[in-house]
Amino acid sequence: MNIRNEEGASGGRYAAEVEGHEAEMTYSRTSPKLIIIDHTAVPDALRGKGVGQALALHAVEAARTGGWKIIPLCPFFKAQAQRHPEWKDVVN
Repeated sequence: MNIRNEEGASGGRYAAEVEGHEAEMTYSRTSPKLIIIDHTAVPDALRGKGVGQALALHAVEAARTGGWKIIPLCPFFKAQAQRHPEWKDVVN
C-alpha cells in the first residue's frame, strides 16, 4: 500500500488510495517535535482491509524517523495506540 504525506504550514495528512478509494489520517503540527492526530477517514468500501491500521503504523514510523511525538485525539488512532504498547516511545 502506498501512503503519501501531504504537509502544510500547520499540519497535514497521510493518504492512501486503494481500489479507487482514498483513506486519510489528518494531523496538526504544534511544534517541530509534536503532532496531534485528529481524524481518520476510511471509506466504507475499504473497511476491514487494514487501511486504517496501515495509516496508523505509517504515522508511528514517521514519528520515529522524524524524532517527534504524537498526541492521539482521533478515537481510531487512540484505540490503535492502546492495542500497540510498543508505540509508547512516540505516542503520548
